Amino acid sequence: MRVRVVWWELEGSGTTIAGMREYLRDESVDAFSAVEGLRLKMWIADEERNRWGAVYLWESEEAGRRPLPSRARELIGKDPDFEEWFDLEASVEGAYTDDGPLSRRGAAFAGA
Repeated sequence: MRVRVVWWELEGSGTTIAGMREYLRDESVDAFSAVEGLRLKMWIADEERNRWGAVYLWESEEAGRRPLPSRARELIGKDPDFEEWFDLEASVEGAYTDDGPLSRRGAAFAGA
């Protein structure tokens, strides 16, 4: 399995973390739920430093290099400031009490 990390510095981009959260709720999460070869995608934000990104877990790098249903580059207005691929060395799910699915978790869906 392969891990891909992308990161944008939003300063001067004309977009905000709040705007990107709206994009997740309205469009992106549903679109990525149907992407073949994608095992997990987590959108991440750093409000203090005004950064936005994603971490992907792919069955293969080939799967992750296919066209994606994302408009992040368009909305932000540039390519990511950081984009890199990594090998997955190990994974585990820890002990937790909430038995619900991981889909639609996080700040974008808090109160939605």
